[in-house]
Amino acid sequence: MVGIDVGTSSIKVVEISRWGEGKTLENYGEIKSASLYKEPFRNVEKGSYLLSNYFVSRAVRAVLDEAKIKTKAVIFSIPDFSTFCTSFELPPMSANELKDAVYYNASQYIPLPVTETTLDWKLIGGTPGDKQSSLKIFLVAIPNQIVQDYQKVAQLAGVELYAVEAEVQGLVRSLVRENRNYVCLIDIGVQSTTINIIDRKNLKKSYSFDFAGSQLTYSISSALGLGHEEAEELKNKEGLTSTKEEISKTLYLLIDPLIIEVKKLLSDLYQQEGKEVDAIYLTGGTSGLPGLKEYFAEVFKKKVEIPNCFSELLYPPILGQTLEKMAPSFSVATGVALGGLET
Repeated sequence: MVGIDVGTSSIKVVEISRWGEGKTLENYGEIKSASLYKEPFRNVEKGSYLLSNYFVSRAVRAVLDEAKIKTKAVIFSIPDFSTFCTSFELPPMSANELKDAVYYNASQYIPLPVTETTLDWKLIGGTPGDKQSSLKIFLVAIPNQIVQDYQKVAQLAGVELYAVEAEVQGLVRSLVRENRNYVCLIDIGVQSTTINIIDRKNLKKSYSFDFAGSQLTYSISSALGLGHEEAEELKNKEGLTSTKEEISKTLYLLIDPLIIEVKKLLSDLYQQEGKEVDAIYLTGGTSGLPGLKEYFAEVFKKKVEIPNCFSELLYPPILGQTLEKMAPSFSVATGVALGGLET
């Protein structure tokens, strides 16, 4: 199975095979939008989710060819700003009644008509048939227009669309392995960030926040009068540990609003359910910012990890260091590929 993550600035692909219980990383690849076009693959500000089905399909085909990936079946991840995730409760009912009840009630919780969306849902609490047990549902809604875009991209790229999946579901699958009670998983992307609360591998809450890795680069560029590439290099090399006050001070000022949002979500969790998270996981391209993991650990007094999405896959040992370094950027593509092998 091939998982494809069409990000703002790059497309990541991961090919995984299954043999019995073991799974093997067969191949992976990445293509950056800057190497093909002047525009990013996505531009939310202009109101379009994909720059162009034609351009994206060409880029997908290019990275599959470059990585010599022959597998035709692919799963595309759908980004947080193109999906609606929510959870809600239903009264006690039988398993037979549940599906219709979810679809009937979904319209109360999503901003689009149900007829214009593709719905996926999961029971995360309660037992159908138990008259004393209310049922908790986690619902994901994807606009049909988005699904149609990916169908077109797959067709133009010459691949078979096996499924589409909200990227947060892929993240949970590839990164949360232990049955820890509560984990806060923060995905810091180029264009947006999601803060997710997970209980025993079940996604409880997903909150999208307007914090982006690109903002950090832009601020360093403005503060020091540097070009984008130079600023990006400085950010990735020095980050919060920089001895240059203009850099560290600028980054702390931008990261603190993210810290405040995480604190708020964790506080809500404690007030509503009396629960605290056991650990904080960081992922996404900006999670490796020097000093960020340590800063989170200092503020929250929790175990903070940057989990490796490849750690349970088989691959040549010589690739170990390379894969560990790039893992945070490939978590989504890996997770959706793994999902295709579960069914």
